[in-house]
Amino acid sequence: MATHLKSLSDFSHIEVGSAANLKIAIVVAQWNAQVTGSLYEGAYNLLLSKGALEKNILVIQVPGSYELSSGADIALRKKDIDAVICIGCVIQGDTPHFTFICDAVANGITNVSLKYNKPVIFGVLTTNTLEQALDRSGGKHGNKGEEAAVTAIQMAHISKTIN
Repeated sequence: MATHLKSLSDFSHIEVGSAANLKIAIVVAQWNAQVTGSLYEGAYNLLLSKGALEKNILVIQVPGSYELSSGADIALRKKDIDAVICIGCVIQGDTPHFTFICDAVANGITNVSLKYNKPVIFGVLTTNTLEQALDRSGGKHGNKGEEAAVTAIQMAHISKTIN
């Protein structure tokens, strides 16, 4: 988690591993595209920098964060996908909509992961303001898309090692 003191998008202190032999899907919400586009670019470029081949990255665009679970389910119907990164952004508004969507998305992503026994990564920003979202999608708090990609690589390796 990024704080006001630092960015956690520094991976120099951990062993990320290679993405060279992995097939990873990125499911990205189109809603709040200014934010999700930056998160997607961060995830995609991180995967490439860790050796992933472009042909082994499946990209699925869905309308909004609520649809991320369905997109992940669709991606995992392809048996060769090692992990899915779900990219979205939900910004607090004046109604309880925020709470319902965030809860549904978190539970949906977890359920898809358990259904397929594959890593499905929660790369969804849940912020109070657009400024906070921008700070976490390439701004002063790093890029949570990169962090989601690192998590996907690590979890895919754990899954392959243990299964």
